[in-house]
Amino acid sequence: YFKKFEYCGYSPNVRSCKPNTDGISSFENLLANIILRVFVWVVAFFICFGNIFVICLRSCVASDSHHHTMSIKSLCCADCLMGLYLLFIGAFDIKYCGEYNRHAQMWMESLSCQLIGSLAMLSTEVSVMLLTYMTLEKYVCIVFPFHNFRAGRKQTLSTLVGIWVLGFMIAVIPFWDKQTFGNYYGRNGVCFPLHSDLTEKPGARSYSTGIFLGLNLFAFVIIVFSYTSMFFSVRKTSAKTARHSVFDQEVTIAKRFFFIVFTDALCWMPIFLLKILSLLQVEITGTIILWVVIFILPINSALNPILYTMTTTSFRERLKLCLQMKWQQLGMKETPNSISMIYTHKSVP
Repeated sequence: YFKKFEYCGYSPNVRSCKPNTDGISSFENLLANIILRVFVWVVAFFICFGNIFVICLRSCVASDSHHHTMSIKSLCCADCLMGLYLLFIGAFDIKYCGEYNRHAQMWMESLSCQLIGSLAMLSTEVSVMLLTYMTLEKYVCIVFPFHNFRAGRKQTLSTLVGIWVLGFMIAVIPFWDKQTFGNYYGRNGVCFPLHSDLTEKPGARSYSTGIFLGLNLFAFVIIVFSYTSMFFSVRKTSAKTARHSVFDQEVTIAKRFFFIVFTDALCWMPIFLLKILSLLQVEITGTIILWVVIFILPINSALNPILYTMTTTSFRERLKLCLQMKWQQLGMKETPNSISMIYTHKSVP
């Protein structure tokens, strides 16, 4: 019997240990909840398939805005990393199935856990920064349509590279100084540094707080403010035109803006709340943290391909035109063959 489940990992050869779970992992399995043990694979597949599908579509369908396409593809790559993170967690859950406690301590201190955790952090931070950049780019275009602030191809490429470099640095900094950060990613079975407690090193707690309640919260505020300003700007412009079609367009834009902000809020508000509560030393069950990491955190990664590609009218029109052209080309190839077969059939006595 121990005060905390994590101490069971220091006794790997015992047959039974109490408490037998911390809500995240159990004595037998890396993922304690049977529903999430299945769901982790479903979410991972949905994220990877959706983002790879969008990358392929964006590569096949021509676009007038090449730098915007680069941003979308970069966002899909970042979101795919979250899918890979979930796949790795699911794979190691299967590997340690039935005997997790024997490997718990070794797993959380292993390089694999550190790399998987940094992969999730890289995905999260790059995705947040890319969404902020794309939002600000759209904000400038809509609110200041006559100003020449639009980024070119080189500027966009430089910004995207800068975002990935910054995201990579955020993810790997905890590797540099173990004295300051301790086992930053290996504090739980899913290798994600969301929860803070008294045993966490001050440097690690400050760093995690700076990321989640500093950078990410600031980015979230920018996104909400920008989309709110864009909506009122579109509404103000459309108010000068009394046509019904303009009103329909305004409603469509409002719905799309609402879902973008809503999914961001759905993803990040629980994370902000959990981080604040953990800093206040409020006891949070591991089950809640597990649901947040497996289900809530990947929401944006799963829905971004739909929100930023499949719901845009311009892309759907280009995709429809592309499919029509491919269909016509296929029909033109089949027509000569049909004529040749008919001619051959008539020539036979």
